[in-house]
Amino acid sequence: MMREIWVQSSYLAATIFFFLGLKQLGHPATARRGNYLGAAGMGLAVLGTAFHPDLQDPWLPLLAVGLGSIAGIVSAQRVVMTAMPQMVALLNGLGGAASALVAIAEYLRLSQVPLAATQQLPTLIALLLGLLIGGVTLSGSLVAFAKLQGLISGQPLTLPSHRLWSLLLLLGFVSGAVLFLVAPQAPTALAVLTALVIATLLLGLFFVAPVGGGDMPVVIALLNSLSGLAASAAGFAVNNNLLIIAGALVGASGLILTVIMCKAMNRSLTNVLFSGLVAAGGQADGGTSAAGDRNARQIDSDEGAMLLGYARSVVIVPGYGMAVAQAQHTVRGLAEHLQRLGVEVKYAIHPVAGRMPGHMNVLLAEANVPYGQLYDLESINSEFEHTDVALVIGANDVVNPAARLDNSSPIYGMPILDVDRARQTIVIKRSMANGYAGIDNPLFYGDRTVMLFGSAREVISQLVGAVKELS
Repeated sequence: MMREIWVQSSYLAATIFFFLGLKQLGHPATARRGNYLGAAGMGLAVLGTAFHPDLQDPWLPLLAVGLGSIAGIVSAQRVVMTAMPQMVALLNGLGGAASALVAIAEYLRLSQVPLAATQQLPTLIALLLGLLIGGVTLSGSLVAFAKLQGLISGQPLTLPSHRLWSLLLLLGFVSGAVLFLVAPQAPTALAVLTALVIATLLLGLFFVAPVGGGDMPVVIALLNSLSGLAASAAGFAVNNNLLIIAGALVGASGLILTVIMCKAMNRSLTNVLFSGLVAAGGQADGGTSAAGDRNARQIDSDEGAMLLGYARSVVIVPGYGMAVAQAQHTVRGLAEHLQRLGVEVKYAIHPVAGRMPGHMNVLLAEANVPYGQLYDLESINSEFEHTDVALVIGANDVVNPAARLDNSSPIYGMPILDVDRARQTIVIKRSMANGYAGIDNPLFYGDRTVMLFGSAREVISQLVGAVKELS
């Protein structure tokens, strides 16, 4: 009795920690504290589960958790910030795999217990849901990881009759699930379950492969939500209240984040997930270069330093190019030198800049950029008209005015940072290459835009040196 009380008490405390941690994660200034609270809650949950009355040997799961924790710590310390989206995708996949394995293990346990069909049915349904969502999350996350890591093309990948194959796989899973529920103790049940596992993995591949690299922030948020739903289904299967609650929290928060990402792109979730299939089937226009005879005006670092150093206000717009170059610390140094010259410096953060939700916030937090200098799209856009210089570092689609001005553009209607309305815009890029959307950016040819070509880290370092000379 005392062990049961301890287990349920630890679960209750863990739930409280999860809620408090999730609340703290809602703001960059308290996100680190929220992460610690969530980790503490998970620690309590693990300890409570280890001493569950139904568990004969508590040391085996504790050993497994210890080994997993070591692997997690080593991975987190070694991963560079530009690879963080890949790591998040991989962790989502592992969460789905864990839920699917729990579902399979629970079936193997139930197959040894003589229960009435009415007693087994709710558990088996939860088991199948955990298997479906977990399998899709695993394989879908692996595809997302491969795209982000550059192991496969970031472009939408489809097969001939892709939609038909996806539908057949889904119908096959439903048919197999019905057959499994009708005869869970039949000699062929394990073979049916194996076929269902294969079907879920293929569904995940067919689900994520058609999504382009530019939509990965949305996909990562959705896969995070699915990993939570899979955990919740596994909780119903094994009758664990904490797993149900924790999975529901992850599922709900991931879904909210997915909606926020879609809103930031002014697109529906169905459009994000299935636009690649539409393009494959109907050859939808992906946008063409409209540069024509226009020329971008190029400057050097000395000219850029003069524009920045003699400005009254500067808004820095970070993009994935800054992440690739690992330039966040150098950017913070430039901002500090400008502030010593009396320049007001702010950072404009677009919700989908980078490759995962909050990517730019994470990078700038790593560089200890003050949270008070970070502004979201809605709060900063009205200030660009009164800004002397907008400094765009490796961003492209999120500052493309075609989204506001060209109703034939594939990104038309997507909320962007209105840097073209600043008195002067400096764009740091390696080249004139298109962004994820694959379309030309008229900002680069604007009368008030100048280009600084090169790696963001090297160019910013040159700007820092030139700004020092001004002071």
